[in-house]
Amino acid sequence: MKKAVLTIAGSDSSGGAGIQGDLKAMSANGVFGMSVISSITAQNTTGVTDVFHLPIQIIEAQLAAIFKDIPVACIKTGMLANADIVIAVSRNLRDGPPVPLVVDPVMVAKGGHRLLDPEAVDVIKRELLPQATLVTPNIYEAETLSNTTIRTLADAREAAKMIFKLGCRHVLIKGGHLSERPGTDLLYDGRFFKMYTTDFIDTPHTHGTGCSFASAIAAHLARGAPMTEAIELAKRYITEAIRFGWALGKGHGPTDHFYFLNQATAT
Repeated sequence: MKKAVLTIAGSDSSGGAGIQGDLKAMSANGVFGMSVISSITAQNTTGVTDVFHLPIQIIEAQLAAIFKDIPVACIKTGMLANADIVIAVSRNLRDGPPVPLVVDPVMVAKGGHRLLDPEAVDVIKRELLPQATLVTPNIYEAETLSNTTIRTLADAREAAKMIFKLGCRHVLIKGGHLSERPGTDLLYDGRFFKMYTTDFIDTPHTHGTGCSFASAIAAHLARGAPMTEAIELAKRYITEAIRFGWALGKGHGPTDHFYFLNQATAT
């Protein structure tokens, strides 16, 4: 039976990232995606132009509706824009089903618009990360969570150790913006490090990459894959989605979540 996975995040009106990107990545990786929307963004491939944060009451009502009716196999969080939203989501997750939790600590949009209030960072550290099975920061987010500067893999290892001490079970630092060996992701489980390296694809069309990668990992965790395998499968998926990314709009185009359908059609 197909597993159901829940994403809690902001929406992206251009469809490449956020809730829309999450649901596409989940579907592409074999699970049924469900959503709780925390914020609505007006954005396109050039950037975010406006944001509206949903009232806490409706965020909690969405969570309650899912938890009362549908078995959830894994949960993924993305944009949780302010301290009140982080606290509400964290509280509801503590009372929710005991399933794997993937936290993608979204802080800044591709175009540079801040998606997380600075004062909410400490709340994420205190309330959300201790519940996380896996946290998936990019380089900037890992620097913010660890209060360090990351340029090399050695820097990333030290940052991962510091983030792990915040209470999560695994840390995956996404290395798309790593100065040394870009595209190399680093997993830390509190004892050992594992590197995930594939082709580094130099393209501007990477809108939604981080959201989609974390969602693909959540999908494979829901399907029963162990952590290292779930990341490996998701890494292969997102690499090909980036490879087939396309120049939609005037800015950073999206990855192609269903690149394999194009290949199937061609044959």
